[in-house]
Amino acid sequence: MADSNTLPTRVIGGHKANLNNPRNSEESKEHSRQVISELENDPATKAQQEQYGGEKNEGNVIGGHKATLKNPNVSEEAKEHSRSFLEDKGAF
Repeated sequence: MADSNTLPTRVIGGHKANLNNPRNSEESKEHSRQVISELENDPATKAQQEQYGGEKNEGNVIGGHKATLKNPNVSEEAKEHSRSFLEDKGAF
């Protein structure tokens, strides 16, 4: 797995990226599913999430939804979801 200096949530993020990459093998994706499952149940990961608030930075989430609206490769359905989210947050 990762060295002891790597944050568990960063490792999980890397494996989630692997799952979404169509060029990666099913064997590789299955390995990532197993690592994600193990790490999400690890007390060290839970402690890290509690230490950093356990939630995503709302400013980053809002920025991601704004980027979705400008991305020509995103479906209209996804853009509508982002519009709705931004309206609910008063950020639109």
